Amino acid sequence: MSVEVLDSATVVNFVEDEEAFNVSIQDRFAHLDTDHDGLLSYAELLKELQSLRVFETHFGIDVKTDPKEMAHVYNLLFVQFDHDSNGTVDLEEFKAETKRMMIAMANGMGFLPVQMVLEEGSFLMKAVELESAKLAA
Repeated sequence: MSVEVLDSATVVNFVEDEEAFNVSIQDRFAHLDTDHDGLLSYAELLKELQSLRVFETHFGIDVKTDPKEMAHVYNLLFVQFDHDSNGTVDLEEFKAETKRMMIAMANGMGFLPVQMVLEEGSFLMKAVELESAKLAA
């Protein structure tokens, strides 16, 4: 983990850079698709959903949450990705929903830069790295 400065433009630029975004999506999808069937089951996507830390309240401190409530929230998140409601998430569904979530996050950030703690390999970290590479060039 590292502390990085980013703004909405950093996130939007990453999502709009088709090559960088597609490579990142394909890499993450392949990593999550542990049975290599080209689809993500609920169990395969659950770890990624848990990494979103929807129950975190402040700087890594987690809330004690009822396991039934947690399961319900993760089911709802899975449904967000499973656009055709067939019980699995294909690459295009994963890409579309990740893109939608990142644009929503960018819209929530506004135009002022913010400091965030980012995990190595996260999509936000990849956005920061892409922006840094463009500035260095």
